Amino acid sequence: MRKLLILLAFIVPALAIASEGNVHLDRAPIDPDNQASLQRGAKTFVNYCLNCHSAAYMRYNRLRDIGLTETQIKDNLLFAGEKVGETMKVAMPKVEAKAWFGAVPPDLSVEARARTADWLYTYLRGFYRDDTRPTGWNNTVYDKVAMPHVLWQLQGQQVLKSEETTDANGHVSHTHRLVLDKPGSMSLAEYDQTIADLVNYLVYMSEPAKPQRLQLGLIVLLFLSVLFVVAYYLKKEFWKDIH
Repeated sequence: MRKLLILLAFIVPALAIASEGNVHLDRAPIDPDNQASLQRGAKTFVNYCLNCHSAAYMRYNRLRDIGLTETQIKDNLLFAGEKVGETMKVAMPKVEAKAWFGAVPPDLSVEARARTADWLYTYLRGFYRDDTRPTGWNNTVYDKVAMPHVLWQLQGQQVLKSEETTDANGHVSHTHRLVLDKPGSMSLAEYDQTIADLVNYLVYMSEPAKPQRLQLGLIVLLFLSVLFVVAYYLKKEFWKDIH
């Protein structure tokens, strides 16, 4: 039973992603060692994501791990009287959120582990105008998404263009691509970098202790390697007179 539960824990998220369509995912250019990128991503997360999405398993004071001081956290990332030791929660009631969006915005504490960095990077760059949707927006990765494009002023407005091509055998195929219809305050390169920073932070937030865990793992492996050498020669000494 335990093995079955572990197997399901890995399979179910994969099936959920697969059910949203066979979509090509762009490679997310994240760098977990780039503290400047993580800090920019944290700022974007607090300013744009934390209005609707909580991160209930992440405390503000963990941002000290990415090079921020308590003063910087208080001055730049706390806007509603929160304390540095509190978790990242939103004030919007779930009932109202469901009424406005049709679904309660998910907690983003471990979203990067559930979705993968590539999925998030492609998703956050895949919004386009769709007047048939209640919010006026749709997404190439998550069709009929309930979430509006909160970063549209930065990216601008994209539209989905359909193109029909015919090969040498007369087979007709349809492809879709996003075209920037109205530019935003950022260039495409600047917006892509902003999303890369945001995804970089979401990956960090999903497991803040990962660097320490990896470092501890290396120390343990080094200790076991030294212990193996000592145990090997001790065994030879104990058994040298036994034939």
